[in-house]
Amino acid sequence: MANLKDLRIRITSVKSTRKITSAMKMVAASKLKRAQNAAEQGRPYAERMERMLGELTSSLSTMDGAPKLLSGSGADDTHLIVAITADRGLCGGFNGSIIREAKRRVLDLQAQGKKVKILCLGRKGRDGLNRDFPKDIIDTLEGLTKTGVEYEMVSDVAGNLVERFEAEEFDVCTIIYNRFVSAISQDVTIQQVIPFPVPEADEKDDASDKSQNAMYLMEPSEEEILDELLPRNLSVQLFRALLESNASEHGARMSAMDNATRNAGDMLDDLTMTYNRTRQAVITSELIEIISGAEAL
Repeated sequence: MANLKDLRIRITSVKSTRKITSAMKMVAASKLKRAQNAAEQGRPYAERMERMLGELTSSLSTMDGAPKLLSGSGADDTHLIVAITADRGLCGGFNGSIIREAKRRVLDLQAQGKKVKILCLGRKGRDGLNRDFPKDIIDTLEGLTKTGVEYEMVSDVAGNLVERFEAEEFDVCTIIYNRFVSAISQDVTIQQVIPFPVPEADEKDDASDKSQNAMYLMEPSEEEILDELLPRNLSVQLFRALLESNASEHGARMSAMDNATRNAGDMLDDLTMTYNRTRQAVITSELIEIISGAEAL
C-alpha cells in the first residue's frame, strides 16, 4: 500500500494535469468554431469548381493538345502521396488515422511495382511515416495551419507541386486528409489532384443531366481556359483539404482533452478515496498502539 506522502504527490500531479487538459480543451473549443466555419464556407466553391471542370473535360472530344495537368504524363509509374496531418499531437486518433491510411496506400502501390514519394504537410505525418519509409519522404512542410490557413501559402505549395510534376518527378499526385464531420468525427478522405480525374462514362451522363445538356461557348480556346483553371483548381482543392484538416484537428483535440479531463477527475476521485482510507488506517493503527501501551502500563 502506498504511503500518504506518495498519494499526496500523485493527487497534486493529477490535479495539475487536469488543469492543463481543461485549458487545452477550452483553447481548442475557441478555435474550432472559426475553423469549422472556414471549412464549411470553402466546400461549395471547391465542389462547384471541381464539378465545372468535370463538365468541361467531359465536353472535350479528344485529349490531343490538352494541358498536362489534365492529360497526365502518359505514365503511371511514380506516385506522390501528400499526407496532411498536424504539427502537434494530443488530438486523439487524428494523426494516426492519416498515417495508417498513407502507409496502407504506399504498401499497396509498392506491391503493384510503383515508385512512391511522400510529401508531408505537418510534422506528425513525417514522424509517423519516417519509421517505415525514411527514403521515400521528399519534403516536410510545417506551420501551414499555425495561424489559420492562408490561401497565398497554400497557392505556393500547389505551385511547387506543379513544378515537380512538370519536371517529371511524379506521374500521379494524391492527397490524404481528414474531412470534418463534427467535433467527434472525421472522415479520412483520399483525393487525386494531379492529373485532374476525368469523369467516367456514368459520371459524364450524371454531369450532363445536372447541367441539362448545357452548351459551352468558350473564348479563348478550351486549352487556354484549362491552362488557367487547372492550376487554380489544384490550389483550391489543396486549400479546402487544409481547411478541413484544420477544423478536424481542433475538433479532435477538444474531444481528446475533454476525455482526458474527465478521466483525470475519475482518477482524482479514486486517489482521494484511497488517501482517506489509508489515512484512516494509519490513525486507527496509531490509536491501537497508544491504547495497547497504556494497558501495558
